[in-house]
Amino acid sequence: MEWRRRHVLGLADFSPEEIQFVVDTAKSMEEVLTRDIKKVPALRGKTVVNLFFEASTRTRTSFEIAGKRLSADVVNFSFSSSSAAKGESLLDTAKNIDAMKPNILVMRHPASGASQHEPGRTLPGRTRVVHGYDDRPGGRGVLPGLRAGSQEPRPPVLRRVQHR
Repeated sequence: MEWRRRHVLGLADFSPEEIQFVVDTAKSMEEVLTRDIKKVPALRGKTVVNLFFEASTRTRTSFEIAGKRLSADVVNFSFSSSSAAKGESLLDTAKNIDAMKPNILVMRHPASGASQHEPGRTLPGRTRVVHGYDDRPGGRGVLPGLRAGSQEPRPPVLRRVQHR
C-alpha cells in the first residue's frame, strides 16, 4: 500500500487497510529498536516541528525521539517562549511555522480537536499535520492510539474499524 494522506488528524476516516499499514510499519520498527544504532533514514533531510501549546513530557519526548530515530531534524516549539504566549492565535502561529517550510508539524493543544479544526484543515503550505494528543476523556493522539494494545494480535483500534 502507498501512503496518500497529507495529514494524520484522527482515525475515524482511516480504512482498515490504512490502519493495518500503520500497525505493520510500527511492528517493523520494533526490530530497529533492538539495534545498537536505532536509526533509519526514512525522514533524512526532513524537518519535524513539535508544536506543543501545553506542558508535556511523555508525548513531546516520544515524538522527538521518533523523529530523530527516523533521521529527521526535530525542532521543539514551546508555548511559553513564543508569540502565542503574547496572544498570537493558533492559526497565525501555525501559518508562521508553515512559512518556514517544515515537512511535518506535530501539534498538541489544550483545546479539544484544535489540530483538526484549524491548522490541519487550513494551512496554505505543504506542511503535513499530525494530531499529537487530545485531552478529551479517553482521548489520545492518533499514533499512540494505534500503538496501545499492539501486543495483542489485533490492536483495539483496528478491531473497531474492522467492525464498522
